[in-house]
Amino acid sequence: MHKVGPVTRMLIGAAPGKLLGLRVCLMLMLGASIMCATSLGAQAPKAATSQAKDAAPSAYVGGDVCATCHEEVAKKFEGNPHTKLVDQHGVAGANCEGCHGPGGAHVEGGGDVTKIFNPAKASAKEIDATCLKCHSSAHPDFERSPHAKAAVGCTSCHDIHNSKEEKLLTAPQPKLCFQCHTDEKPQFDMPTHHKVNEGLVKCSDCHDVHGTFEKSNLRSRNDSNLICTKCHTEKRGPFVYEHTPVKGEGCMGCHTPHGSQNARMLNMPNINLLCNQCHSPVAAGTVHGMNAGSSELTPCTDCHTMIHGSNMNAAFLR
Repeated sequence: MHKVGPVTRMLIGAAPGKLLGLRVCLMLMLGASIMCATSLGAQAPKAATSQAKDAAPSAYVGGDVCATCHEEVAKKFEGNPHTKLVDQHGVAGANCEGCHGPGGAHVEGGGDVTKIFNPAKASAKEIDATCLKCHSSAHPDFERSPHAKAAVGCTSCHDIHNSKEEKLLTAPQPKLCFQCHTDEKPQFDMPTHHKVNEGLVKCSDCHDVHGTFEKSNLRSRNDSNLICTKCHTEKRGPFVYEHTPVKGEGCMGCHTPHGSQNARMLNMPNINLLCNQCHSPVAAGTVHGMNAGSSELTPCTDCHTMIHGSNMNAAFLR
């Protein structure tokens, strides 16, 4: 009954043959573990060294290193607004590598041009993406703007390294705008025009070239008349008696904004013809008669002087 007792009470009083087999098995497992650890330990430094070697060329090298080869560009860049940001914010500022990317691989490759971002050889979309990394809050609508859609990128108008103009423009306004907008240029030579050529008004006073939700990149988003009334304050209102077309069609319902051969940049050479586009000449003749005071002989605005709006009279009489 107790013959199997010594065999079942193993570990302390185990049978010598079985205990030897267990020890051999454990020794083999321990040896294999040590060999694996040694092998992995030998490979780890090599892998780390390889990774470090791959990472090193992609590191930022700093503007001083860039200047050793690009000395002429670096000197011109000293007075650049981007450089002033470096002076104010240190590495957080915009230096060479802020736009061109890390220069480590470029330097490691002995100036290999394929290992650095060169805007001169990049597409307008790539250039825009680089600039908008910093300027997206100032120009949130640029990507939907007509300029962006026509591949007129940032560097089409801005010379980042060499410009002495305001906002790093490649040429002063309006010369820069007229390079593309040739149809608008002669309008500012009309007998009556906004003083753009004279330098009193700039294209960017009325247009946001980086994009808006308005037609022709007009600046105002809630009332297009605000573009005009910021200068023509006497026409701003609000008035007790509003002239409906002024609110409905806006200033450009009657005026050509750039320039016109007509007085006051009106769309029509005759004020009565302009008024009669909305006001029937038959009705006007009935009210005013056909004598010297009729609308055929007397300009409407001789009597309706407060045509933009009035606080005194519903017929805009003075």
